[in-house]
Amino acid sequence: MKKIRVLIVDDSAIVRKIFSEELSKFPDIEIVGTAPDPFVARDKIVKLAPDVITLDIEMPRMDGITFLRKLMRYYPLPVIIVSSLTPKGGKLTLEAMDIGATEVIGKPGGSYTVGDMSAQLADKIRAASRVKVIRKPLDEGSASERSEPIKAIAKTSNKLIAIGASTGGTEALRVVLTSMPPNSPGILVVQHMPAKFTTAFAERLNGICQITVKEAQNNDSVNPGTALIAPGNFHMILRRSGARYYVEIKDGPMVHHQRPAVDILFKSIAKSAGSNSIGAILTGMGSDGAQGLLEMKQAGAKTIAQDEKSCIVFGMPKEAIKLGAVDKVAPLGRVAEEIVKMV
Repeated sequence: MKKIRVLIVDDSAIVRKIFSEELSKFPDIEIVGTAPDPFVARDKIVKLAPDVITLDIEMPRMDGITFLRKLMRYYPLPVIIVSSLTPKGGKLTLEAMDIGATEVIGKPGGSYTVGDMSAQLADKIRAASRVKVIRKPLDEGSASERSEPIKAIAKTSNKLIAIGASTGGTEALRVVLTSMPPNSPGILVVQHMPAKFTTAFAERLNGICQITVKEAQNNDSVNPGTALIAPGNFHMILRRSGARYYVEIKDGPMVHHQRPAVDILFKSIAKSAGSNSIGAILTGMGSDGAQGLLEMKQAGAKTIAQDEKSCIVFGMPKEAIKLGAVDKVAPLGRVAEEIVKMV
């Protein structure tokens, strides 16, 4: 078995020790070195040629954002951002994702334990190791593969839309949600992200979309023209009371090492909305959402998956397709258009 070679970059000796010890428990991961700051990291990257780097954002001598910019310009590698679970950490992390970071994980704290972190980080390292990092901004994509913002849906309905994503999903969701018309059905989104980061993510999307985008709160109604993002570290479930759809935000065990989990949302939609729903599964590693999408389809929903060519990691869509859960496969730039057709 070829092991995934990992370099840990963090100014905290305790974090470096915990990450090294926890990740060394996985037989497919090898910690080839650690670095307390970007200057030491630079030399070790050249010497050790790691497959994946974990990178803290707030460090002495040179901050992680500056280092990441240099890295992506001169020596692009898959990078997993390790950040504090704070609003500031969330905003910096989104900036890092824009620059080219592949994944994000929060440092342990509160109810988010070292055990939770280690399993999630191992999965993120596996996902990142599959990413070919030739940084390609979305603006460089072929216009023929990208949809323009849709101004309006000719005939509105009482349908709702559910979208699940993981690795590469922050940018994929940006493409899809910025294309959705202002009178689109209510949208529910699960993106695998830690607590606090989803707040900044929703705020950023809200500033660039025709629809309203917000982090979901317990008992929020599902309304046309609004997308609700599941908050990090909580599951989101669809409920129905008469003609009203609303969401329940709740704790609970991780599913596929994830909280929020796409499967939890999709399965609840299959029960509460059935044929009134449309399900979309975007880029991401693993199988979260595949079974839930199948249950949605079996309940009468229309379903769509992002195609392999446009995925950062063709895991979740692939598993859904294999299960027979997908009606339509489309490149990222056409997903919004296909969803609107289904509406």
